[in-house]
Amino acid sequence: MDTLTNDVTKEQLFKDFKVVVADAEALLKATANQGDEKFAELRAKAEKSLEIAKAGIANAHADLLVKTKEAAKATDNYIHENPWRSVGFAASVGLVVGLLIGRR
Repeated sequence: MDTLTNDVTKEQLFKDFKVVVADAEALLKATANQGDEKFAELRAKAEKSLEIAKAGIANAHADLLVKTKEAAKATDNYIHENPWRSVGFAASVGLVVGLLIGRR
């Protein structure tokens, strides 16, 4: 369960980071006409950093997708190998949820 929470948190982090990158790119484009040499150096450095960050986030996102697919495949294999155990677990969860809903 903790891994699932971490994956959801990572996915939200990816989305938030993409927004930050898009905002930074917009800022760089908006300041493209500034003539100061030092500002141009800083802008070039920021563009390089953004490209590195984008590549890193793309790799991390791809790794997350691979891990998610592996977990889904492992779950599917477990259910096919242990169908009655899986049915019993699902029934137990359903019973607990039903009891909790029935208390209200």
